[in-house]
Amino acid sequence: MVVPESQEKMYYPPEDLKRDAHVPDFNSYLALYRKSLENPEAFWKEIADEFFWKKPATGPLLQYNFDVTKGNIYVKCMEGAKTNMCYNVLDRLVKEKNFGEKVAYYWEGNSPDHHMAITYSQLLSQVCRCANVLKKIGVKKGDRVSIYLPMIPELVYTMLACARIGAVHSIVFAGFSSESLCERIIDASSSVLVTADGVYRGEKLINLKQIADEALEKCREKGSSSVTKCLVIKHPALRTKSGAACNKLQTPWDSDCDVWWDEAMRDSPEECEPEWLDAEDPLFILYTSGSTGKPKGILHTVAGYLLYTSLTFKYVFDHHHDDVYWCTADIGWITGHSYITYGPLANGATSVLFEGIPVHPHVGRFWEIIEKYKVTKFYTAPTAIRLLMKYGREPLQKYDLSSLRILGTVGEPINPEAWQWYHEVVGQGRCPIVDTFWQTETGGHVLTPLPAATPLKPGSATFPFFGVEPAILNEHGEELEGEAEGYLVFRRPWPGIMRSVYRNHERFENTYFKKFPGFYVTGDGCKRDKDGYYWITGRIDDMLNVSGHLMKCLYCFVTLKHSREFNHTLQDELKRLVREKIGPIATPDFIQNAPALPKTRSGKIMRRILRKIARNEKDLGDLSTLADPKVVEELFSQRCEAAA
Repeated sequence: MVVPESQEKMYYPPEDLKRDAHVPDFNSYLALYRKSLENPEAFWKEIADEFFWKKPATGPLLQYNFDVTKGNIYVKCMEGAKTNMCYNVLDRLVKEKNFGEKVAYYWEGNSPDHHMAITYSQLLSQVCRCANVLKKIGVKKGDRVSIYLPMIPELVYTMLACARIGAVHSIVFAGFSSESLCERIIDASSSVLVTADGVYRGEKLINLKQIADEALEKCREKGSSSVTKCLVIKHPALRTKSGAACNKLQTPWDSDCDVWWDEAMRDSPEECEPEWLDAEDPLFILYTSGSTGKPKGILHTVAGYLLYTSLTFKYVFDHHHDDVYWCTADIGWITGHSYITYGPLANGATSVLFEGIPVHPHVGRFWEIIEKYKVTKFYTAPTAIRLLMKYGREPLQKYDLSSLRILGTVGEPINPEAWQWYHEVVGQGRCPIVDTFWQTETGGHVLTPLPAATPLKPGSATFPFFGVEPAILNEHGEELEGEAEGYLVFRRPWPGIMRSVYRNHERFENTYFKKFPGFYVTGDGCKRDKDGYYWITGRIDDMLNVSGHLMKCLYCFVTLKHSREFNHTLQDELKRLVREKIGPIATPDFIQNAPALPKTRSGKIMRRILRKIARNEKDLGDLSTLADPKVVEELFSQRCEAAA
């Protein structure tokens, strides 16, 4: 890697950002990157020394095997050490760094009328009280706790309380259906479920408790009844001024199982001794969709995840003490775990915690919040950017966005048009954009610009983060040098990578390591240009990669069996099934009849062509491998009916 010199339009870091940056230029990045690969022991020990360890590591900092032909796949970080995640992100800052009065979160509810500031001392107090409640209802070290909550402060309290007592949290996005929640409770064998009575999404009131009860009933029908207690929070928007639950919805109640959060927390002590955990003890399980339809429980562990999320947050967002940082994601996704909760708190950051949606109660809600809290670092999804682009510049002109210094994107590669709008209109041409590539499995950013160091190319994730060694392979597993396109893989672990699929290590090995022994296989395609920049080209397999709340338009091609008739009734039935089995968030926008699909002669579906048909783009590129060109003509003719 050398300092990039390209004929293309490059965007260089602003000089004022470079002055105080942690990584002030590209040569500094290269020096640190080399150190992270050539002497990882020293590199990661320096990071580990910033945190509290009840007992130091006894072995090498990182141990691993990525080659299935040489035995079981494993990754170990700081083996022998004992620590506690919650202690490091709260107690250490309050007691050692005197951050008690610093704001940890500015919470903004779905309605602008609901908001509050939470200091680090207040956060620690609430987390300890919640930890004591969990212990009182029987939660012990190693137990799994399912959390089905909207973006309210109690979500952060609960996940950190689990981390404090050594319980393993499994957060389920609160837009998922009862069936999705049921599957995740069963797979984790959770003993406790934490939910809320309800939540507003925009103008719509959703009875979360009813969905949670349906999920528990489905668990019982499937012969699983691991949940013994359900802790229920009264949502702030559903309370009267006195704090009582209002009558906007009926909350179903089972007095043998259900416990009101307020009542349990009322007399709960504000101190709770942390459970000292082994470095490789589990921290959380987060479920992601699998190719078989059965969700995969991605397992992350304590020490490595702490080191990696804290370092990526510090460097990728160039965090400084006076920053106000805002990630618009939901904590139900890995982005929220890593870059709303653990990464920011490990750095003592002040963050915005946002419950609402970008266009409620008006299309300027994002910009209003940036002005209100003087946000300096803003991290959102390309989907949200494209949505807000539709409303043009006018909504932004009412607000002062001059506090912004760094912008970020997450969830999918950003198209150049959206990148330009984000840079010129939101960032006013002066804020670098960190276009981050990573996965639930990676725990944190793996390909990303650094804001003061990396010259930017719109749409490129640029270069690897410290300790990350990417390679591009062809179908035969041969490594491609220089300009190339193929499978994106990594040849070594970093501390924050997943350790296994929960209770299914064989699936972990088969999914990520079997195809190319010696490498972690991302499942994504990638190209590297002549300057060494990496560009993610999308999923390389036939999995449908649903990116949760970031998904705005889903176009389905459906092939019917047994000569069934394709009609509006069938389309409505399919949409209903998706809503029931996955959740309203995944409801298809278009369902097209597809008598056949475009396939290669070897039988692989050409998803590239399906994307073109969905977009009604007639320039299909090279069709030499297509088995039956007539299929494409037929799909285009059917498309007109689907998108009419």
